[in-house]
Amino acid sequence: MRNAEVAARIEEFADLLEAQGVEYKPVAYRRAADNVRDHPRAVEDLASEGGADAVAEIDRVGDAIAAKVVEYLDSGTIEELEELRAELPVDMAALTRVEGVGPKTVGKLYEELEITTLDELEAAAEAGEIRAVEGFGAKTEENIRENVAFAREAGRRQRLGAARPLADGVVEHLAAEDAVDRVDVAGSIRRWKDTIGDVDVLVASGSGGTVVDAFVDWPAADGTIEAGEQKASVRAGGVRVDLRVVVPEEFGAALQYFTGSKDHNVVLRNRAIDRGLKLNEYGVFDVSELDSDSAPGADADAADDAGGGDGADAGQRAGEHLGGADESDVYGALDLPVIPPELREGTGEIDAAAAGELPDLLAEGEIRGDLHTHTEWSDGGATVAEMVAAAADRGYDYHCVTDHAEGPGVFGDTGLSDAEVREQADAVAAAREEADIAVFHGVEANVDADGDVTTDDDLLAELDVVIASPHAALSQGDATERLVRAVEHPEVDVLGHPTGRLINERAGLDVDFERLATAAAAAGTALEVNANPARLDLHGDAVRAAVEAGAPIAVNTDAHSPGEFDNVRYGVHTARRGWAETADVVNARDADGLRTFLDG
Repeated sequence: MRNAEVAARIEEFADLLEAQGVEYKPVAYRRAADNVRDHPRAVEDLASEGGADAVAEIDRVGDAIAAKVVEYLDSGTIEELEELRAELPVDMAALTRVEGVGPKTVGKLYEELEITTLDELEAAAEAGEIRAVEGFGAKTEENIRENVAFAREAGRRQRLGAARPLADGVVEHLAAEDAVDRVDVAGSIRRWKDTIGDVDVLVASGSGGTVVDAFVDWPAADGTIEAGEQKASVRAGGVRVDLRVVVPEEFGAALQYFTGSKDHNVVLRNRAIDRGLKLNEYGVFDVSELDSDSAPGADADAADDAGGGDGADAGQRAGEHLGGADESDVYGALDLPVIPPELREGTGEIDAAAAGELPDLLAEGEIRGDLHTHTEWSDGGATVAEMVAAAADRGYDYHCVTDHAEGPGVFGDTGLSDAEVREQADAVAAAREEADIAVFHGVEANVDADGDVTTDDDLLAELDVVIASPHAALSQGDATERLVRAVEHPEVDVLGHPTGRLINERAGLDVDFERLATAAAAAGTALEVNANPARLDLHGDAVRAAVEAGAPIAVNTDAHSPGEFDNVRYGVHTARRGWAETADVVNARDADGLRTFLDG
C-alpha cells in the first residue's frame, strides 16, 4: 500500500500552504491525509479502478485533492506541489522538527532571513538574528538554539511506526521466494526500539545471488545502493534496508548476533568465554582445546548496535561447532532460555534469565479492549457506533469512548464542553444497546501546567473512565509534581501519554518516572503506554519503572479512526521493553476485571 507515502505528500502541501499564510486549506489537507493513511484499501488500487472519482470517495478527500493524488500516482510528482516547493525552497521536515517551529514560522524566517536549512537556522540563532524579526524575540531565539541539536539527531533515525511496515513488507516479499528457507528482521527494529537507523533483514538460504536478485526487485524499493552475492542494500520510503544472506545452519547465531544490542552481546560473549566457548555470528564453538590465539574473546567479536562486522575467516569458525541454526542453540549452550528481543539491552536480562526470573511478558492478542479512543464528536473520523463495531470486529471484550474535553492545549474547538459530554452519553448508550461487547463512556480531560484536571469534578464522577492527559506547557522542564497531582486526583483512572512527547518532533516533559510510578501505584491510577507510533509514551524505561513500583499499566491506541486500532502492537511491544507482564496491564483483564479496577 502506498497510502502513507501519498499522505505524506498531502501533508507537505498543507505545510507549504500554511507557511504562505493560506487559511483553512491546510486543515482540510491534513484531514484528507489522515483519512488516506488510515483507509483500509490501497489508494493506488482505487485510482487504478476508478481514477479520481474513486479516490474522492475517501472521507474528506475532495475532487481537487483526489486529482492531485492520481497525478502523483501516475507520474511520481504533483505540478502544483513542485511550484510551492520552488516558491518556498526550505527543508520543511527538518525545520519543523525544532520544537516551537511550525510551518508559519518557517515561512516567516524564509521571508525575512532566507533560512532554508537547520544549519542556517542554528547560525541565525547563534548570531542573534532571529530576535530581530517582528513577532519573535530573545526567548524564541533561545528556544530554537537549544532545540536544534534534538531536531538534527531526530532526523538521523526513523520512527518505528514508519519503518516497521517496510520491514514487514520486505519479509513478506522474500518469504515468498523458493530460495528462502527462513527470513526475519534483526537489529533495533526486532527489539522494537521507538526509533531505528536502518532496517536489517536476515535470510537463510544456500542461494545468496538468487535472494539478492529478489531483494533488489522488491517493488517498494526506490533504488539499489549496493548488491553483492550475500549482501545488498536498497532505499525504500527514505529508509535504508540492508539484506544479509547466511547458510541455514548459521541462521540462529546470525539472528542473535545482528539483533544485538551491543551491550547484550558483550555480556553474552563474556558468559561464553567463562565456559570455554566462543560465540559469534557463525555459531557457538567449544574452544577449550584450542590455544588462546585461536580463541578470540568478546572484544574481538563485539560490534555496534547489532553486532556488526564480517570476519568470515576460518578463525571465527575454529573449535567444535555446538550449534547455531536456531537462537535456542545460542542461549542453550550458555545455560539460558531464549531471551525475548525486546529485553536485549544489557540491563540485567541475562542475570534474570540465569536465575529463572525473566518476566512472562505481555503478548500481542492479550489486550481485551481500548480505554483511550476518539470519535467525530471531537477530532476523530468515525461515529461512536462505528468505533464500537470496529472494536467488536477485533474480538475485543469492551470499548471505551473518551473524546477530548475542552481545555488547555486541545486543538481548535474540538474539545467537548461539559454539556456536550453529557449529551454524548445518549449516543454511547445507544451504541451499548446494539453492541455485543461492553461499552464504557469516558472523557480525555486535560492536565494544566499546575497539575489541575480542568474538567468539572462532578462530571468526572458521572463517567465510567477518566483519562487525564497533558496537552499544553509541554516544555516546562521538570513536570514530576504536575503529573503526580494528576494521578492523585480521585476521579482520574489513567494518566494519558504522560510526557506528551512526539518522537523526532518534541522531547516532551521531563519526569522523574520512579517518583511518578510510586505515586501512581499508591493512588491506583494506571500509567498509559500510548501506542500511537508517533508517541510510544510511556517509553520502555519508564514502563519498567512503573512495573517495579507496582503501578498499573494501560496499553491504549488513542485511536481516532478504526484503522488506528492496529497500532496496538506498538504499545504491546513497548510495554514488553519495560518488562511488563499481562497482570500489570489493566486492559488485559476482562470486562469485569476492568470494572473492578475502575471502581477501585
